[in-house]
Amino acid sequence: MELTTTHLGLELKNPLIASASPLTASLDSIKKLEENGIAAVIMHSLFEEEINHEIHQIDHFLHIHSNANAEATTYLPNEVDFENLHSENYLEEIRKTKKAVQIPIIASLNGVSAGGWVKYAKKLQEAGADALELNITYIPTSIDMEGHTVEQMYVDTVTQVKEHISIPLNVKMNAYFSSPANMAKRFVEAGANGLTIFDNPARVDVDLELLTPLQRANITSPANISETLRWCAILYNKLSCSMCAGTGIHSGEDVLKAIMSGADAVALASILLTKGEAQAAVILNEITQWMQEYEYDSISQMKGSISLTHTDNPAAYERNSYMYALQQYRR
Repeated sequence: MELTTTHLGLELKNPLIASASPLTASLDSIKKLEENGIAAVIMHSLFEEEINHEIHQIDHFLHIHSNANAEATTYLPNEVDFENLHSENYLEEIRKTKKAVQIPIIASLNGVSAGGWVKYAKKLQEAGADALELNITYIPTSIDMEGHTVEQMYVDTVTQVKEHISIPLNVKMNAYFSSPANMAKRFVEAGANGLTIFDNPARVDVDLELLTPLQRANITSPANISETLRWCAILYNKLSCSMCAGTGIHSGEDVLKAIMSGADAVALASILLTKGEAQAAVILNEITQWMQEYEYDSISQMKGSISLTHTDNPAAYERNSYMYALQQYRR
């Protein structure tokens, strides 16, 4: 039985990727994930704000004494330890992780605006990252900002990051664009080698005791897989890029559904956070058992088998399916 798949041009031993999370911030956890069958790891995210803060901090202290006398030219303030900047630590994490495991390591940048931080992508490549995931999250709070402006910000960021690297670039999409299919196309045209469908945004809540707004990590359930399957099925074979199913994957059955819809791989986070690294082995066992029972020889044999490439009018098919579901519910 062949579980191998190709994602971002990387040959993976199976479709399971550990998505960016607190687990992928720990070398011990990454080793455990590899031991339990995970085929690749996406490192925890490095944020645009963290990089820009350090750039500004260094710039400030390099120039603050530029007009002082010559005796002060070697002065560096104690407040800044240049060996322990967060972004430099991130590079060292990649180097150490690459030496410690055999599976591909994908770095993760989280940001949206134009700026010097995008150049940091090249450093991630030089540190040994096999690929880079760009997680773009921007909440347009201004009522005067039009949708096309937001979309262009996203596309420009992908373009700028891709200019600095030669390793594969994966874009973690969100589901809130007015036309996700068109945005997927624009991301690929801007240089994306792969797309993750979809990002899982933070959950908004209110603390009624402190009377303050809250944003918490959003732990998903299998019920969240719907839009993932829908858009994998819609986009399959429409674009020259890899696709990774990234929301609502909690079991071997979920993985199989995603692959049949058109995904090359799946990204796991919530299920690993709630049940631990060993759950990867459980999911792989579920996949293997199902494939044996239904006589599938390989992952590639089932890929895209229930995608919308099998219909001449995908939009009409989606509309008819929607109508049928509502009519069946009413009965």
